[in-house]
Amino acid sequence: MKEYMPLLKRSRLFQGIQEEEIAAMLRCLSASTRSYQKGDCVFRRGEQISSVAMLLEGCVHIQKEDYWGNLSILNEISRGEVFGEVYACLVHEEMAHNAIAVKPSTVLLLDVKRVLTMCSSACRFHGRLIHNLLTVIAGKNLLLTRKLEHMSCRTTRKKLLSYLSEQSLKAGRPDFDIPFNRQQLADFLSVDRSAMSNELCKMRDEGILTFDRNHFVLN
Repeated sequence: MKEYMPLLKRSRLFQGIQEEEIAAMLRCLSASTRSYQKGDCVFRRGEQISSVAMLLEGCVHIQKEDYWGNLSILNEISRGEVFGEVYACLVHEEMAHNAIAVKPSTVLLLDVKRVLTMCSSACRFHGRLIHNLLTVIAGKNLLLTRKLEHMSCRTTRKKLLSYLSEQSLKAGRPDFDIPFNRQQLADFLSVDRSAMSNELCKMRDEGILTFDRNHFVLN
């Protein structure tokens, strides 16, 4: 785990906790790592989980698939981000979605019971860890609210502009990269890929934006 310590120190879950304390807590929390190949399921729809996961390497998508096989991307997990925390805390709740590695990935798994229960040695920073986990959950709820704002737009164009505007504001400039390719963006916004691509070309021709793959510039 030593090679991942800088990442852990920067993560929201271990924010405010020193390196030596993190190392001690990982032992206390029965931490383990697991590697996945592209396309592997980290968590599968219908299973019950008992671990909070943090992505150490690679990329994971939280995906929803309906009865007919239509796919929607609910979230993209980047290095240092936590996922599965809600279902791990809700002990008897089954996963409603799949967590899929979209490239070779390494995941840190933490026993949620040990995370939520102060250990017998009363680690100085365990209370901080629980506070950080609640902050992570609150942040996820905020992101979900923002996605619902994009989804509530009535047309593909308005959904695109809502999402791209948010990404521009997040970057603090009119040019920025998004984390999705075209199919992934269509899945994220729950729109038809061809219709979305046509709309992007129309907006480019109208001078609203320019793009090159996942790089966009708003005019």
